[in-house]
Amino acid sequence: MPKLTTHDFPDAGTQAEALARRVAMQLREGIAVQGRATIAVSGGSTPKAFFARLSNEMLDWSAVTVTLVDERWVPDTDARSNARLVQSTLLQNAAAAAHFVPLYTGAATPEQGLAEAEARIAGLPTPFDVVVLGMGDDGHTASFFPGGDHLAEATDPHGTARVWPMRAPGAGEPRITLSLPALLDTRALYLLLCGEGKRSLLTSVEQDAAVAQGYPVRCVVQQDAVPLDVYWSP
Repeated sequence: MPKLTTHDFPDAGTQAEALARRVAMQLREGIAVQGRATIAVSGGSTPKAFFARLSNEMLDWSAVTVTLVDERWVPDTDARSNARLVQSTLLQNAAAAAHFVPLYTGAATPEQGLAEAEARIAGLPTPFDVVVLGMGDDGHTASFFPGGDHLAEATDPHGTARVWPMRAPGAGEPRITLSLPALLDTRALYLLLCGEGKRSLLTSVEQDAAVAQGYPVRCVVQQDAVPLDVYWSP
C-alpha cells in the first residue's frame, strides 16, 4: 500500500492556500516538462476556497486543461452543477485562460451521454498531473456512492472504461463519474476534507478493513497505484 500522508491545518483558509500552492507548483512542472498540464477536480462546497486561491496562482493557464472527476447530470445553469461551480470559482482571474472539459453532454441521461463523455476524457493527455477528490459523510468519493448501480464496475482496479454512469439512493440526481483506474492515472492524488466527522471516518477506513467495506472511499485509500495526500482542516 502506498504511503498515505495527512496534512493538518488549523482552518479551511490555511488548508486551501497550502493546497493551491502545491497544485500550482505541480501544474507548472507539467507545463515545463510536457508543454501542458491537466487537472481533474471535485465539486461540492469543500473545494470553493481552494478553487478561489488556485485561480490567482500565476502560471501559464492557457496550457492547463481542467476537467471534473464526476458530475450531476444537470446543465451548468443548474445550481447543483459541478461545472457551474468550477466556472464561477476556479475558472476566474488568472485561471480564466484555462481550457475546461465538462462531463455533462446535454443528452437526456448519463447513459445516453456516456459515449461522448468517454470520448472527451479519452482525448485528454494522461497521466493527469493532479486529481483532487473530496469525500461525503457517507464515505463516497467522486460518484462512487454506497449502493451505486455501477459501483463495482466503476471501482474495479482492472476496468478499462474511464467513465461510468451512476445512480444511487444517496446521489440525488443521476451522475457520471470517472472510474477508479482513470482517477489513479495521475502524478499526484489529493483528498480534501473538512470536519472532525470526516477525519474520524477516514481513520476508520484506514484502520478497520471490515468497517471500510461500507465506504467506497476505501478504493482510493487502499489502492497501491499512487500515493495519497490528505489535506484536512476542522
